[in-house]
Amino acid sequence: MGDFGVIADVSTIIVRTLTQSLRGLSQDPPIAELHDLSEPVQTPPPKLTVFLYEIAEDPASRNRPPVRSRPPDAPTTRKPPMALLLRYLITPWGGDQPTQHRMLGRALQTFYDDAILDGTRLTGSLAASTDSLHVTLTPLTLDQKSWVWYAIQKPYRLSLNYEFRVVNLDAVAEQEIRPVHSRIVDGAATP
Repeated sequence: MGDFGVIADVSTIIVRTLTQSLRGLSQDPPIAELHDLSEPVQTPPPKLTVFLYEIAEDPASRNRPPVRSRPPDAPTTRKPPMALLLRYLITPWGGDQPTQHRMLGRALQTFYDDAILDGTRLTGSLAASTDSLHVTLTPLTLDQKSWVWYAIQKPYRLSLNYEFRVVNLDAVAEQEIRPVHSRIVDGAATP
């Protein structure tokens, strides 16, 4: 389960995974970096930028039951974690066209081979949890691609769009549960 830093943790996991996979691509290996694309990307070395452009709630996970505490803790309940979908744009910068294509190919290969990130690959608030990140290449229509690039006010570049699901963001507020003491219902309101 993740605390409020889970979004940053997922971004760090993606950058680390891509940087490790880009080693050995050339003598001066490209690197992956988290970048919001608001300013020019500094090269060399060639880079794969990882840009989080959308966060959405997973509609399939909205009606999960409340989370109950486990004994010996006092009985409490809290809302289920908010299930998030994180959408990233992965874009190559620097080098020649073949280098950029190799970087994209390696990113595709990496997330195809490891479409589920779990266990020791998870760090930060996701470390030592039973959570897993499911990675999906999400093709966008030309209109959707244009919308993303227009929103960041940059000319279109060849890029990959990935969705990482389900990222669980824990609820904080807990509510105390009072145990049942009797089966008899007397109809009187209790304070």
